[in-house]
Amino acid sequence: MGVDLGDVGKRAVAISDLAGKKFAVDAYNTIYQFLSSIRQPDGTPLQDFRGNPTGHLTGIFYRNMRLLENGIRPIYVFDGKPPQFKSAVLGERSERRRIGKPRLRKGIWKMPGNSRRPPQGSHQLWWRKARNC
Repeated sequence: MGVDLGDVGKRAVAISDLAGKKFAVDAYNTIYQFLSSIRQPDGTPLQDFRGNPTGHLTGIFYRNMRLLENGIRPIYVFDGKPPQFKSAVLGERSERRRIGKPRLRKGIWKMPGNSRRPPQGSHQLWWRKARNC
């Protein structure tokens, strides 16, 4: 759903122009972005020796390094409970997940090269694991 910020953030800016500024980052979206995009060559999520996902840690670490090297201070913002008006959208998402899980288990997602991994973004993030970081 998001927030309409008007023209804010709609112009290209060199990273060096942001030096000395603080930078607000949506923490949940960032974590999800890295969990869904940082993968091993076979398509499985990046994991530690116990099988816990670690792609979000790697992604946040390297992004922070780049921001800090350029004099930008990232501030991660964690949302609270979603507002009531978003309940219909959240219900639709839950329903899509409910319908998609059996398909995922059956291996319906067939990727090029005989890889049987699902498309990016189809996994579910377990916040319990993210909180233990």
